[in-house]
Amino acid sequence: MNKSIIKGLEDLYQRYNRRELVHPDPLEFLYDYQYVKDREIVALLAASLAYGRVTQILKSVSLVLSRIGNPTRFLETAGLEQIKDSLGDIRHRFTTGNDLALLLFGIKRALESYGSLENLFKRGFSPSDKTLTQALSHFVQTLLTLSGQKKNFLLPDPARGSACKRGFLFLRWMIRHDEVDPGGWTSIPRSRLVVPLDTHMYHICRTLGLTTRKQANLKTAMEITDQFREIYPSDPVRYDFALTRFGIRADLERSSLKSLLGP
Repeated sequence: MNKSIIKGLEDLYQRYNRRELVHPDPLEFLYDYQYVKDREIVALLAASLAYGRVTQILKSVSLVLSRIGNPTRFLETAGLEQIKDSLGDIRHRFTTGNDLALLLFGIKRALESYGSLENLFKRGFSPSDKTLTQALSHFVQTLLTLSGQKKNFLLPDPARGSACKRGFLFLRWMIRHDEVDPGGWTSIPRSRLVVPLDTHMYHICRTLGLTTRKQANLKTAMEITDQFREIYPSDPVRYDFALTRFGIRADLERSSLKSLLGP
């Protein structure tokens, strides 16, 4: 990779990887939860709803959290019908309250069986894995089984070939720890993370010459991650937050990004 781009990426990280630049981003909800078991529940909910317009995402996540109160305590005491009653009238684009209730019920049963979502995720992870793709697929399939479902749009499975942006975003939030990502999971190495690739990040990476692939799918996400891993092997998604501020925040235009990264 061009040395000026490498230097430019690190400059972007130092300049834009700051807490005050998080809004508008569903990541901001995680900062309210110091207890890791609460934070991992909120992170999975917020990441799962992170599709569509960001204003609607923030509104939907806020509504769900207002209904359940303390996440761990709610899931310890609520059964499936109570969860459905609490969320039944919520809609987020084509996600229904029932979809959300079944996701939460799967989380509840995972907590009962494994003690935490991190413990569940570890069951599918092998230190020999190059990335967390297989572990994420195991995590998703276990949650679906526990909730009595075969599939749920809120839980994309990388085994199906999609980029699974929301799943890898959840993992970035929980595994990385810096000024922006609050972390909390300590048993999974950040070196295995995959770039949370959506169309916005895809176009940024195309502009920077990090991929020439035609679709924002899992293969493209892996190619981009490999490029970043060459720069920073221990933290291949280090630059994800700083890059995605451009075009998300009104004060940072994507068109200005390439000039900031040098010739």
